[in-house]
Amino acid sequence: MTTPRRPPVARSAARLGAVQALYQMDIAASDVGETLAQFSARAQGDNFDNGDCGEADYRHLREVVEGAVREQGLLDPAIDDVLDKDWPLHRLDATVRAILRAAAYELFFMDKVPARVALSEYVDVTDAFFDGGDEPRFVNGVLNTLARKRRPEEFSR
Repeated sequence: MTTPRRPPVARSAARLGAVQALYQMDIAASDVGETLAQFSARAQGDNFDNGDCGEADYRHLREVVEGAVREQGLLDPAIDDVLDKDWPLHRLDATVRAILRAAAYELFFMDKVPARVALSEYVDVTDAFFDGGDEPRFVNGVLNTLARKRRPEEFSR
């Protein structure tokens, strides 16, 4: 028996929530378990304006957050390899760091998620945080390079 697929909006909400959780952990130096417990309660909400992450696919959110934290030692250097040497990951805005880590985790470890989908979704998340800024183009460039390095077969078709 297969588990029914969550609607795309649930995955989008999960990605937004994962970025919020990673940001919170980065800024407040909070624990993964504590942060996920807070987001588990909020995942039932449907109002982004109140800080809820919508009808989120909580399993996806949890997998991205736990995975990004667990694999940070691999992901951060991979992201740094794409960035300008004068602007390594630790110098970037905390929100951009969280977005890049979450997206990199999906690109590196969630092969069932097409690279173009992850890329597009995280650029949309970036746009939600930085409406009208340069950050969405920046994130798109970094993720596009990471995706093409990590999954070249998806871009050679």
